[in-house]
Amino acid sequence: MLKNKFTPLILLIFSCSVYSQSDLKGKIQTQDNGPVAFANVILLNASDSTSVYKGTISEDDGTFLIENVKDSSYLLKVSFVGYVESLQKVKVKGNTRVDAITLKEASDALDEVVVNARKPKISRQVDRLVFEVENTTLSTGNSYEILKRTPGVIVSQGQLLVKNRPATVYINDRKVYLNSRELQQLLEGFSAENIKSVEVITNPPARYDAEGGAILNIKTSKNISIGYKGSLNASNTIAIEPKYNIGTSHYYKTDWLNLYVNYNYSDRDLVKTDEGFIEYYSPNGDVDSRWLTDFERNTLVNTHSLNTILDFTLSEASTLSLSANVQITPDSDSHINGLTNIYDSSNSLDSLFTTDSQLHSTTDNILLAATYNTSLGESGTLSAVANYIDYDNSQFQHILTNYYEEDDTFIRNNSFTTEAKQKSEIYTGQVDIATPLGSTSFETGLKYSGLKTESGQDYYDTNTGTRQFSAELSDNLDYEEDIYAAYASMSKDWEKWSMKLGLRGEYTDVQGISESQGLVNSQDYFELFPTFYLNYNASENHSFGVEYSRRITRPRFENLNTYRYFLNENNFQDGNPDLMPAISNMIKFSYSYKNKLFFDLYWDKANNAIATMPFQDNVNRNLRSSSLNMDFSQQYSFDIGYYDYLNDWWSINVYTSFFYMQNDFPALESGGQIVTNDTFGAYIYAGNFFTLSKDGTFSGEVTTTYIPDYIVGSYEFEKPQYGLNFGLRKTFFDSRLVTTVNVDDIFNTMNMPMKSQYLNQNNSFFAMPESRMVRFGVTYKFGNFKLGDNKRAITAEESARLESKNQ
Repeated sequence: MLKNKFTPLILLIFSCSVYSQSDLKGKIQTQDNGPVAFANVILLNASDSTSVYKGTISEDDGTFLIENVKDSSYLLKVSFVGYVESLQKVKVKGNTRVDAITLKEASDALDEVVVNARKPKISRQVDRLVFEVENTTLSTGNSYEILKRTPGVIVSQGQLLVKNRPATVYINDRKVYLNSRELQQLLEGFSAENIKSVEVITNPPARYDAEGGAILNIKTSKNISIGYKGSLNASNTIAIEPKYNIGTSHYYKTDWLNLYVNYNYSDRDLVKTDEGFIEYYSPNGDVDSRWLTDFERNTLVNTHSLNTILDFTLSEASTLSLSANVQITPDSDSHINGLTNIYDSSNSLDSLFTTDSQLHSTTDNILLAATYNTSLGESGTLSAVANYIDYDNSQFQHILTNYYEEDDTFIRNNSFTTEAKQKSEIYTGQVDIATPLGSTSFETGLKYSGLKTESGQDYYDTNTGTRQFSAELSDNLDYEEDIYAAYASMSKDWEKWSMKLGLRGEYTDVQGISESQGLVNSQDYFELFPTFYLNYNASENHSFGVEYSRRITRPRFENLNTYRYFLNENNFQDGNPDLMPAISNMIKFSYSYKNKLFFDLYWDKANNAIATMPFQDNVNRNLRSSSLNMDFSQQYSFDIGYYDYLNDWWSINVYTSFFYMQNDFPALESGGQIVTNDTFGAYIYAGNFFTLSKDGTFSGEVTTTYIPDYIVGSYEFEKPQYGLNFGLRKTFFDSRLVTTVNVDDIFNTMNMPMKSQYLNQNNSFFAMPESRMVRFGVTYKFGNFKLGDNKRAITAEESARLESKNQ
């Protein structure tokens, strides 16, 4: 039985054709035979010396390698700041090594040299867009600033979006597990000096997990120095209530060891107000009553995070990395006050009730990881990764509700307490091999993910003054999931064409057992996920492409938990242990002009798409927000992006998406009838980035977004969303001291009301978290602060499914 399950995976590894290939190697050195690192090495077509065929940069020791070169004659151009450009003819026939290339120091590199950083460059590869920023004017900022300026990337309410969908951030091909706020804090403390490029991968290839959507992959530069550096940083955010953050980083490098330690502490007072509306109906369809709710939630939360990395150089070919990431939230205390007015069918006040809720939660998240990398021959590589994740969350909530007549006469009260918990453990192991097969680049790998979570909630009636356990309203869920995966992919370049195709297979075994319901979710399935990319460079200015991918979205643990979080005793959120995975298909056609103007036309559709939607019970008068599988969700979109420098001090990034979105879902309160929620909309983003001083130490930015309409599940915007943000950055003492000030949502227009209206459902809410705020930040660097470090993500992909629903 087990052998049959793995047969497709084993066959998948060997399902690739073999071609021939040629590599071009060499070394770049100075006149005194010293190595030249990070020199630009470009192959030009011999027939057209302005047409770039391929390129790379030299390594720390001055060597370079250009893979998958077609046998032919070329011009080899080598350049580096402060040296005379080298240009020579080369003939590639089989694997070719050129003689050492010696660069001569430029004769005008005398007493005083003013070097202006080059402008960022954009290139489109067969499966991704690459935004090259190393040694550019953007290198003086931080990683988050670079992501905001990357073409096609939108920042909306602190969330990074690609193609109107939330994007996943990777650093050096390793996923970052943090919520949007924590991710921003991490990247704002990650110096842009360490970034080589940002890859925008809208359709991730077979090498990446089939789970998830678009990827933003940050590529970092290699370490080039030995020594120590450190930094201290702090920020103060002014909104309705203050928020503070303080942290420190330390990095030490020798010939064989890289050590990195980072600690951050945040203390926040979060304020959120809400306006809710529910219109209940009688069985004949007439309006029976209207409920209007106002509530305010104040949350005091503090978080500690510790990130450590140890990199060992075992030999010239092999490295070992040990890392740990610890995030602890010992206190998250919320106080919720609410008032609900109930109106009868004639719109007269009938009664009202108040809600007083206390919510306390703690969260511990620990990740341990080990990574081994080694070379296979001259061009191949092998990597092995193992991860262990331990996640522990507990939540306590007490609710008191007082009911009154319309004249404020007290009627009765009701109180109860819930105690919820979630304990999860995740084990992952992965092996990847990359090697040339002739003129084709080939990748293959295996991965195992074992996930186990125990969650549940105990419900206690406290009306008598003592806690009375209610088995009917309590439950525990044990959930186990095993995923076995294998993939193979190949890529090939020839003439003006580039192609990449891959196939990933994943076998999933799921079992969920509810204490109150028994076996509630048992799945056993094997799915194949093909990817295909084809790109045609018609000329230096024109490029055309087509992409296809098939992907999966598995339920997050927060969607499966059966316990409830209450806004009031008639309005609560819960999970659904019966959720099924969603399968999506996407096809995209693209065109780019001069790597500045981009056009994308695409369609994506997800069957069984997972969404959290409200369902009002018109008989029992309650509103339940629960996760379910929609029939499908799809969008047709036409996107236009433009990125350019208008002059030496002003750059712009404009992105527009015009789309049609459609969600088809079952109306649970109307016998499962299928309902369609759709809209035509647009997403318009414009970013203006300024260098305000000649030395580049003072910079600023103004960004704006506008969305006239959008849908999420059964919800739709009731009014357009608009946002305007402003920021300034100034460095002092040769960039040792960095100060920033940012103003988000200047006009306080990012929050908008959402409504869900169909059949016998009519409810809406207007959530108003703090969106307009001013943030002051300062960072001081000491030691050899220009030293490149080994900061990176150390979290496995599966841990992204551990998010808490109450953040």
